Amino acid sequence: MIENVKISERQIVNDGCGLVQHFCVPFLVAAQNQDGGWGFETKSESRVEPTCWAIRSLLNSGTSVSEQCLSSAYNYLLRAQLKDGSWPAMPQADTGSWVTSLACSVLSVEKKYENNVCAGLNWLCNDYPRDSRLWRRILGRSRVTVSSHDDSFRGWGWTPSTASWVEPTSFAMQALYDSRESWRPRDTSNRLELAAGLLYDRMCPSGGWNCGNPMVYGIAGEPLVLSTCWALLALRNYSPHQRKTLSLEWLANTFPTITSTASLAIARITLEAYGNALPKTRHRLFEMFDARAFLRTVLTVSWTSLALSPKRTWFPKVESSL
Repeated sequence: MIENVKISERQIVNDGCGLVQHFCVPFLVAAQNQDGGWGFETKSESRVEPTCWAIRSLLNSGTSVSEQCLSSAYNYLLRAQLKDGSWPAMPQADTGSWVTSLACSVLSVEKKYENNVCAGLNWLCNDYPRDSRLWRRILGRSRVTVSSHDDSFRGWGWTPSTASWVEPTSFAMQALYDSRESWRPRDTSNRLELAAGLLYDRMCPSGGWNCGNPMVYGIAGEPLVLSTCWALLALRNYSPHQRKTLSLEWLANTFPTITSTASLAIARITLEAYGNALPKTRHRLFEMFDARAFLRTVLTVSWTSLALSPKRTWFPKVESSL
């Protein structure tokens, strides 16, 4: 039983990398459903989102995983793809969603999935949020201003043809960068520039990002750890920017106070991807993970495994030049 797996101190070495081999990988392998996918929790219905993170974690674990496990997982994603090239957030849905970005990113590691990825990226690039359309912007000027942001920028939404949000925009940008250049639709560079502009425009005044608006009725929004991390990772390949620097400083200052295992894992990956030294924190990631066994989900285990794996190729650790 997964719940009975115990980790000894001898197994936890090098700041928890033993946790990846002795717990995270066995946990994920055992949690895989018969259809090849994963649910958010063990024995729950398979979904595209946790399946993508489980695959990414296993591929980056540096541990041998059976071909049957991975092949079954990929086949689940292929079966879940809709005819228009998108992926739905849940099996019963017949409309694509933001998880299309995750699926494209994960499938991009294998050339044999080129057609699937190209179809997904085409769907993404043909999805235009309504809030960026000219008639919506003109209509917005005649109304009382609730939030302060520039609607001429264009990102992506959680669902098609709705509004731009920070996190789905970040994941869509990552999907385009993860794919081979020849697989991307034409003129994606302009779409990426608009998306990057949206992220910078939606940054909170103190640095960092929340789910949506940086200012509402003149009141500054509060940054959130995960939203900030996803945005920073999406902007990783962009030139240095004052707003990016400010957000990295916010994340580093916030890092010692993070109490969520999942948030701490992604924050660690983000800071390491930028070559920033990890600030001292009261509890290290593997200690927090072990102490909160009752909160373990497929996402938490996957993100923890990614953060602690020395073999991580997904936003690998960059050694600081300092």
